[in-house]
Amino acid sequence: MGIISWIVLGLIAGALAKAIMPGKDPGGIIVTMLLGIVGAFVGGFIGKWIFNTDLGTFFQIRTWILAVLGAIVVLAVYRLVTGRKVGSGS
Repeated sequence: MGIISWIVLGLIAGALAKAIMPGKDPGGIIVTMLLGIVGAFVGGFIGKWIFNTDLGTFFQIRTWILAVLGAIVVLAVYRLVTGRKVGSGS
């Protein structure tokens, strides 16, 4: 996948991760989008190391699942580092 595809995938994965793990995060939408982009890369590494599969093309379901999984992991780590509880409503 090209870099533009990664960015678009990451933006959408970040939004989906935020919907799955709602809560108020410092930085707002910009930070959430950046975390989603990083999460897409993390999802690729998770897929390679744990599931022994590469990310597919932009329109394959495994690509989206791994990107959202990675974004959730990155968002959870971000909340732990910044002192936010995972799943907190405020």
